Amino acid sequence: MRLLDTLRLGAATLVAGLVLSACSQGAPMMASTSGPMMNPMSTVPSPDPRVGLGAGLFDAEEAIWNMRLLSATPPPEAFVGVTNSDLAFKDNFIIQGNYNGVQIWDMTNPAAPELVTEYVCPASQSDVSVYGDLMFVSGEGLGGRLDCGTQGNQGAVSPDRLRGIRIFDISDIRNPEYVSNVQTCRGSHTHSVLKDPNDDENVYVYVSGSASVRPDEELPGCSSAFPEEDSNSALFRIEVIQVPLDDPTAARIVSSPRIFDDLEAPPTRERMAPSDIAAIDRARAEGKFVVNFGGQDRVLPDGFAEQLLRQMIQARGGEGDPTDADSTMLREQLPQIIAERFGAGDDEEERRGPDQCHDITLYPEIGLAGGACEGYGLLLDISNPAMPRRIDAVADSNFAYWHSATFNNDGTKVLFTDEWGGGGQPKCRADDPKEWGANAIFDIEDGEMDFVSYYKIPAAQTSTENCVAHNGSLIPIPGRDVMVQSWYQGGISIFDWTDSAKPMEIAFHDRGPIDADEFQMGGSWSVYWYNGYIVSSEIARGLDVFELTPSAFLTANEIEAANTVEYDLLNAQGQPKYTWPASFALARAYVDQLERSRGLEGADVATVREMLSRAEGASGSARRTALMEIASMVDGKRSSSSDAAKVGMLADAVRALAS
Repeated sequence: MRLLDTLRLGAATLVAGLVLSACSQGAPMMASTSGPMMNPMSTVPSPDPRVGLGAGLFDAEEAIWNMRLLSATPPPEAFVGVTNSDLAFKDNFIIQGNYNGVQIWDMTNPAAPELVTEYVCPASQSDVSVYGDLMFVSGEGLGGRLDCGTQGNQGAVSPDRLRGIRIFDISDIRNPEYVSNVQTCRGSHTHSVLKDPNDDENVYVYVSGSASVRPDEELPGCSSAFPEEDSNSALFRIEVIQVPLDDPTAARIVSSPRIFDDLEAPPTRERMAPSDIAAIDRARAEGKFVVNFGGQDRVLPDGFAEQLLRQMIQARGGEGDPTDADSTMLREQLPQIIAERFGAGDDEEERRGPDQCHDITLYPEIGLAGGACEGYGLLLDISNPAMPRRIDAVADSNFAYWHSATFNNDGTKVLFTDEWGGGGQPKCRADDPKEWGANAIFDIEDGEMDFVSYYKIPAAQTSTENCVAHNGSLIPIPGRDVMVQSWYQGGISIFDWTDSAKPMEIAFHDRGPIDADEFQMGGSWSVYWYNGYIVSSEIARGLDVFELTPSAFLTANEIEAANTVEYDLLNAQGQPKYTWPASFALARAYVDQLERSRGLEGADVATVREMLSRAEGASGSARRTALMEIASMVDGKRSSSSDAAKVGMLADAVRALAS
């Protein structure tokens, strides 16, 4: 998200939640599941229950499909009305960032998470990551202080300002200790933590800063000149911080890789969405101020317009309310004012490639990272952790702002999100193009990314709901690429992108808008699968925990196999490689998938299921013999199967059980 100031959502009284079970929690699994994957519309609820949900902060109506909401926990008093941001996980704890600091929840009982720490330390966005006994927190806003004070900072230069990375010791996670920080020239909007498999002494933090460059008087060495004018420019680079694990106070910037070199200005779209054009026309008719910036008309925010009108009054030595003449003068001077304050915005000679990333998703097991960097999606080689190297770059005129990246588990695909509107605007309206504010899916072959398709939630949202593609993670369904993703007030969507060309929604949860009549910020900032549960950071409403339920799209065996994957930590921009321990659930999950895809004949599916049941009931050598018999039988079907790769996975899973 790119809103840099704390978003005050308004104080509210906690009331009991009203849940509208607008559709089934998930139908019981039948013996045969062939068909739904071939004709998914047969089980998708229609009309879509997400459309027309009643509004409310803590009492909005809800629609849920193929999931179960285990808990919806409101924020503690010190964090009510302040933006909740990203999540990290350590053991049984959820670490939730907030523009006011950090909240830590014990999720031992996911139906009732327990707040164990509320650490007030303001700094937008307070995105969080963990490694071992260390917690890292991003700070970029001008109000962040070195002492975690809540009074903010005065002036353009302050010796007390924190913009960079805070480091905490969480060996006692209920009592975090602030031990160090690393200041950066552009702050830390987000960050990524990299553990190099070949370096046990350090971790590396990639810092993505999107703010303006700090004055040299505040942080010596910071330069806002272009690189050709100053080789030490803080523009067009990222920062890499090395953190010694035995002495985090010695953390320091060790490199500033210029991964954007030679990238030209990306293509841009020359059209606006129909709803935005209509809003511009209404604004003009109402007498509001409209300015052209970056080649597009934009409505000047009321507060900014009032500020400029006061300047018009002061310029003529007047007082009181603005006159028609003041408004006319402002309209005449507005293009020059905007150009002086923000640059021309549409001067082709000034257009350049990206000068920062929003998110960098690290996948150390395959030695790659996905950089979502303003107008480009980058593929990075991170085999040298201190010096990432760009190996490919893609741009798309349908994308307004490349925001985040997710690889599939084997690293043969990457998905990028487009945060059109910066996360603070309604971009899922009925007439918004499905290619805008969506995901773009690329296949990766020989280090190059090839575009395949887009995915956007199919349910239209209202004009009072901020909605666009945002943060999510893979769900470790064996043999498939399944992802859960937040869409702000569009809720959360779970979709299968195993077939890159045909991504398909298979589950969702959504609430009605916070306010039906006026725009208010809210919704799911981020959502991740962690050790069997799906956890969502709700910007305004707190913390949600879900679990999957069996459906025609996802069997009980597939869910059980996914839940055998366990980790002791998870970071938003650090992607682990999922591996599945040998289990009967894993073997049965592959059988279910082969039935669904018709990769095995119905009679063979029934035979394998029966043989697995007999083997599970046996023990010792009898079980091993039975399992090897199954593996041999399955291997014999590989050459005639339409899904030979999946048949091989089943045979390997059964052999692993035997061993």
